[in-house]
Amino acid sequence: MKVLVPVKRVVDYNVKVRVKSDQSGVDIANVKMSMNPFDEIAVEEAVRLKEAGKATEIVAVSCGVLQSQETLRTAMAIGADRSILVETDAELQPLAVAKLLKAIADKEQPQLIILGKQAIDDDANQTGQMLAALLDWPQATYASKVEVDGDKADAPRVKVTREVDGGLEVVSLTLPAIVTTDLRLNEPRYVTLPNIMKAKKKTLDNVKPADLGVDVTPRLKTLKVSEPAGRAAGIIVPDVATLVDKLKNEAKVI
Repeated sequence: MKVLVPVKRVVDYNVKVRVKSDQSGVDIANVKMSMNPFDEIAVEEAVRLKEAGKATEIVAVSCGVLQSQETLRTAMAIGADRSILVETDAELQPLAVAKLLKAIADKEQPQLIILGKQAIDDDANQTGQMLAALLDWPQATYASKVEVDGDKADAPRVKVTREVDGGLEVVSLTLPAIVTTDLRLNEPRYVTLPNIMKAKKKTLDNVKPADLGVDVTPRLKTLKVSEPAGRAAGIIVPDVATLVDKLKNEAKVI
């Protein structure tokens, strides 16, 4: 079973982002970038499936600038066998990414696509669902557990435990299928130096959106990006009556 794992290069989650002075977007100059945490979980899950004998090959794919090669090298250091970069300097929105991934999936013919449920930069939470619609594949989102039935040669179904408002839901999908990962699925392994060195010897292919016949022209325009307003300091009230009075007369929420 071949597993395709899309990964995205984002501002590291430990970095405090800054808005550009012209409010056109987030300033990423001289900012540490890393793999989207949800995608890192997806790579880890794919590697665990391979270690369990359920997968035969893991292909990581990323869409974006040339520097995304670093993200793909990290994916291969975790355990991906090879990777593909769809290189473009254009602003990639979820639908464009989904179309690019569909083109890659049509070429690679994976039986399972595992990706993060959302990216921590735009928090769109759309790419997995859009990709499932374009491919007309079954999908399971917010996965907290993934189990594949069958061996390497024949894995007809994947059982996914997913987190929903009412608790946990278990769904069974016929392969090929798409799974998006949640935080509780696993804890990604630490990338060791020997594996980083091995990743440099693995295959990393570069393609362009035009090579895939995909138009990535943005459909949405960002008008302005601004920082959220600062929050006022909290206060301690002496009793419930004072709390109700403030909620009613000051906050005007009741």
